[in-house]
Parts: sequence; C-alpha cells; structure tokens
Amino acid sequence: MQPRIPRPTVIAAIIVGMTAVTLAGFLLPALWYEAFDRHDPARVAFSAAGVATAFALYARMLWLNMMRRTAPGHRFGLAAIAAICWTLPLLGVGHGWGNALLVPAGLIAVVLPLRQAIPVAAAAAVLTPVYGVLLGLPALSVLYEMVGVPLAAFSGYVQVWLFHVVQELREARAEVARSAVGEERLRFARDLHDVLGHSLQAVALRAEVAERYLDRDPGRVRKELTEIQTMARDSVRDVREVVRGYRATSLRTELDGMSAVLRAAGIRCDRPEVSPELPAHVHEPLGWVAREAATNVLRHSSATWCEITVRTGGDHVHVEIVNDGAPRRAAGDSGSGLTGLAERIAAAGGRFSAGPSGDGTFRVTAAVPASPAVPASPAAPAARGEA
Repeated sequence: MQPRIPRPTVIAAIIVGMTAVTLAGFLLPALWYEAFDRHDPARVAFSAAGVATAFALYARMLWLNMMRRTAPGHRFGLAAIAAICWTLPLLGVGHGWGNALLVPAGLIAVVLPLRQAIPVAAAAAVLTPVYGVLLGLPALSVLYEMVGVPLAAFSGYVQVWLFHVVQELREARAEVARSAVGEERLRFARDLHDVLGHSLQAVALRAEVAERYLDRDPGRVRKELTEIQTMARDSVRDVREVVRGYRATSLRTELDGMSAVLRAAGIRCDRPEVSPELPAHVHEPLGWVAREAATNVLRHSSATWCEITVRTGGDHVHVEIVNDGAPRRAAGDSGSGLTGLAERIAAAGGRFSAGPSGDGTFRVTAAVPASPAVPASPAAPAARGEA
C-alpha cells in the first residue's frame, strides 16, 4: 500500500515538530535541572530565555528555508543560535548543557549554500570538541561532539533536500497530468484539421468556379453545386468518423489508455482483464465512464493508486473504478462530467453511481445491460402525425 503524500505545508510542519522534539531532548533536561534543583532565579531566567530564543529561531529558519524563502539575514540567526548554545554550557557542563553545542550544526547546511556549508561544518567539527575540552567535558562526550557535528549538519541538509524533492515530484506529477490532457486535445485538433482542411478548401474552390460560370454556363454551375454537395456530405462523414474514434472506441482501448495515463502521472494502476466476448453495445457508454473517471483522478484527487474492475454478472456488465486521495465533498456535490455520465448510462438502460466512500477513496460504478435496450417504438408519433 502506497502512503498518501500530504500537502507540502503539512510535511514541513511535521519536520519542524520532529526537530523541536529533538531539540527538547538536547536542552530541556539541563533546563529542568536549573529550575528544580539549583533554585537560582537568575540562572533559571537566563537559561529559559536562551532555550526559548534558540527554539524560536531554529524553528523559524527551518520553516522559511523549506518554503524556499531564504534570506541573507538567516546567517545572523544561525550565528545567534550558535552564540546562545555556546554560552549556555558556561552554566555547567555536568548537567547536560554540553549537548547544546550540537544544536547549531543542524542548520549549517540549511541556511548556508552547500559550497559554504561544507567548510563551515568541517570547522565546527574541529572547534566544537576543542571548546568542549576547554569546558571540561569528559573524553567520551568530546568524541561524541566530534562525530555528532558533521552528522547533525548532514541530517539537516538531507531532511530539507528530501522535502524539496517531494514537492518537486508533486509538481511534476501535476504537470504530467496537464500534459496528457493537452496532448489529447492537440491530437484531436490535428486529426480534425487533417480531415477538414483539404475538404473545406476544395469546397471553396468549387464555389469560386460556380460563381465564375454563373452567367455563362448554368450546366457547369449545376455540376459544381452537385460536387459541393457531395464534398460537404463526405466532410460530415469524415468528421463523424474522427469523433467516433474518440467516442465509440472499444472498452479495452479506453481502459488501456486510462491505465497508461495514470501510470505516467505516478499513480499505480494495473490494466484490467476485459473479456473479448463483451457485447458491442456496452463499449461506448462504459468507455465514457473510463474517460471521465481518468479525468477526475488526474484533476480532482491526490491519488496514489487506482483499481479498475470489469466483470459480467447476471444480465449486466459492471465497471468499478476506485482511487484514493479523494477530496471531501458535500452530499450532492457532483460535477457536470459525472452528471453527463449518469445520463448516458441511464439512456443505455443501466445504473450509475459515483462519490466518496468515507474512507478517503472515490468510487465510480456503472452497470449496462448485457442485452441492448429496445428503442421506443415510433408507431405512436407516426400515428399522431397521420392524425
């Protein structure tokens, strides 16, 4: 099962929250000791102000850099965090304040460009343990500082980089969906141009010839008008063939195209098995269901998977399309595309339903009779006409 990817702001808030928990593990135990063991109001006020300032600056700069709102002034914020975290251990390294030396390292590769972050992180990896030795940290703690600084710098860089990668992948998927729709429109426009361009030009030329012989040769004019009528009828037939290629194709072709487009957009969608013995009349209405469902998945959801099922049960052919990432809609809130599908399926004598299922999925189901619907008898209208 593929997890649904939240919005970028939600991911950023989660990262900032997890980072705050990590910072709390570094700083709050020492602050607790100052507040409840030493009972020195001045020391408590100083340490609490330093911890709160470091927390606020760290969270703000991490958020702004993930939102790509970087600024040169962030370097001063990083310097302020470093000054605070290197001052707090002066209260005493024996009760956890030595951990504060690692805090600024997580922002080095976030705030600074990579070409500057590498030498700064290397310098911090040397200066931090040296400062720890001067403060009187145990040898094991000094070794921990030496290893922890580059690891913290790398971790900060990776988490922001991965956040930006996820955001770019979301934008790329949306662009792929827009491109698929645009390519389909261009293909239709190209086919329509190829069919109508030559025919309309020939009609225009025949009309000019007829106009030229209007007063001199009525027989020639009559012949040209007959040719114009023939060309016009042929053009109408050709346009119908083009439209039929988009509207009345086989259900298997529609489902193959749907699964291919969704996979190109990064949505897991397996091509379903379609029986070659399906009645011919079910292909057009169920093909429309597949097209509209693909459009809805691409445009109106943040889907990661889509399941398509085709089965023949009883006297109906059933198609069911389910996807995750469905938006929450009010009851009765359906687009014109789904309304049009309901009308098409009803005209074919079938049943149609579409809507969210309450578990984050959107379900489209359609059933068309295996036997073609019997059209209404024209006897009654004819009788009224004769009357």
